[in-house]
Amino acid sequence: MPLQVFEVRYLDMIKKCIARSEEFGVVALASGSETQRPEQHEVLTPIGTMARIADWSAPVSGLLHITCVGTNRFRILSSEQLKHGLWMGEVEMLEPDMALSVPAEQQDVANALGAVIRSLQKRQLPPAQMPLLPPYKLDDCGWVANRWCELLRLGVPQKQLLMAQLNPVLRLELVQDVLSENGLLS
Repeated sequence: MPLQVFEVRYLDMIKKCIARSEEFGVVALASGSETQRPEQHEVLTPIGTMARIADWSAPVSGLLHITCVGTNRFRILSSEQLKHGLWMGEVEMLEPDMALSVPAEQQDVANALGAVIRSLQKRQLPPAQMPLLPPYKLDDCGWVANRWCELLRLGVPQKQLLMAQLNPVLRLELVQDVLSENGLLS
């Protein structure tokens, strides 16, 4: 995920993460707007993803370009917004998915993702522009489901439902339903 960081609250956070080789959490807003307004109250979604900074540059003062890779999912236990607008929270890391083979009933989901990957590779995109990074685990149901969750344009409630699902087979079944409903499976 490429990001441009220019707000002071995020510049400070990202600089600390770079200096300490630390990850930061990414969560969606259930309501409110990323642009701060005095009369507005933001509500965070309960599930997020830790992000590791893979690459960064500072083309001009006050601007950072960063590339992040998602690592682990977490559930927010408590959170507070600091006076300068940065959200801080206590989180519980969710267990990583167990490595489970893609069931025969969902093989079409893995095949469709394989086709997307091959199509992207044929375009010979630079690695920084590839939305999916190797190794490609098309035989692992959690990996396949999670990559589809990244690629599909889903609403926040739907994405939260998928991210909160601890069973990777059920998550893959839910993704299959979304793909079928949108005519993306043959």
